[in-house]
Amino acid sequence: MGIADKLSNKVEDLKGKGKEGAGKATGDEQLQAEGKADQASASIKDGVEKVKDAAKDLKDGLTK
Repeated sequence: MGIADKLSNKVEDLKGKGKEGAGKATGDEQLQAEGKADQASASIKDGVEKVKDAAKDLKDGLTK
């Protein structure tokens, strides 16, 4: 996983946590849901990047 991808996913996760917290603090359920969605999206993207890394490692291991 590239550093830029890791950073982007972390920023999206933190943004989601902020939205969720703000939604809880203000009673805004929609903002809270948006925050949870942002966090889920970041988690999925992180998982995809890990699968890509594992596939690359496997390919590299087979070609050595």
